[in-house]
Amino acid sequence: MPDIAEGVLSLEEALRWREELRRSGRTLAVTNGCFDLLHRGHAVYLERARAEADALLVLVNSDASVRALKGPTRPLQCQEDRAFLLCALKPVDRAVIFDSPRCDRELELLAPDVYVKGGDYTAETLDPGERKALEKAGSRLVFISFVPGHSSTGIIRKMKS
Repeated sequence: MPDIAEGVLSLEEALRWREELRRSGRTLAVTNGCFDLLHRGHAVYLERARAEADALLVLVNSDASVRALKGPTRPLQCQEDRAFLLCALKPVDRAVIFDSPRCDRELELLAPDVYVKGGDYTAETLDPGERKALEKAGSRLVFISFVPGHSSTGIIRKMKS
């Protein structure tokens, strides 16, 4: 495992790393999200995601894309800190920050062996662009149930009350 800060890659660096994995016969799982306020649910989810392949890459929404998705008061932590913290977790091998609300371009380029999403999604409810990129890559889809009672939104709501 590299130094934690070195685990945060540009997309170009991630593509080179992806090729190294392929050459060595190792599989890649990819997941994505805001990961604005890390909690137990995230840790369990990432552990389960990592169990699906030899390596786990997390695509992290940029600050601008989090604001577009969650509103003007988010994110609570900047994109560099969120990516750094993810790379500090044992299950996460690398992270890449992406700047759009959806990661279809990144998924198409990385062509993961496995794509992992939370249990609130199904193959039918995935973003159509993301689903198309995954189908093109032949990625296996895995949906992981949430840990009840653990969500960033719930924690933020509790802090405000």
